[in-house]
Amino acid sequence: MTRVAVVTGAGSGIGRVVARTLLDDGWSVALAGRRPEPLRDTADGHPEALAVPTDVADPAAVDALFAAVRERWGRVDLLFNNAGGFGPAGTPDEIDVDAWRATVDVNLTGSFLCARAAFAAMRAQEPQGGRIINNGSISAHAPRPGSIAYTTTKHAITGLTKSISLDGRAFGIACGQIDIGNAATDMTAGIAAGARQADGSVRPEPTFDARHVGEAVRHMANLPLGANVGSLTITATAMPFVGRG
Repeated sequence: MTRVAVVTGAGSGIGRVVARTLLDDGWSVALAGRRPEPLRDTADGHPEALAVPTDVADPAAVDALFAAVRERWGRVDLLFNNAGGFGPAGTPDEIDVDAWRATVDVNLTGSFLCARAAFAAMRAQEPQGGRIINNGSISAHAPRPGSIAYTTTKHAITGLTKSISLDGRAFGIACGQIDIGNAATDMTAGIAAGARQADGSVRPEPTFDARHVGEAVRHMANLPLGANVGSLTITATAMPFVGRG
């Protein structure tokens, strides 16, 4: 049976890596993101890739995405809820309210809207069920200085994950979260050059190959629905996360 995945934020970074990993593993994958050209680059002509330009903060666009997936393949087996951004940087008094709301709209409300649509599809289809994997962050555990908007949304993703995991039990819907620290992507390129630490200093931090994130998501995705990885943390081994540096 065809295994069908939806990957948001698939035009670059972690989303692109995960989408290509799933395609290589035999999944059919809908690629969602705001810009058509990067989605086509991710698809790279793969016959089982479907590029669907989508603003995840727009309920109508999310509904259209999942309608396109069901029209193409008839079901949804996996959602990798990945779209998001760092948002504004600064101390709380320096954060523009509109920039705060824009970050919440994409990182949190967008994740909810996609999870909502995936949950509805998984509940209604036969055979019933599926899996949702939310991309949290190391910031779901510990913030960086000046990251209140991003950090708040990523803490909220943990609540989203736990609630979906509980509510999905009756319908064979599993939900887990992957928290990633310092995977090497365009979005995190500055970390290797120098990242601000809790003491205010700026120091380079180690990174790791993002393909290992793809492998971790593939492992979570390929579990039978009777088993679930509720939370998985993957980091560069020596990043300053565990302990005091």
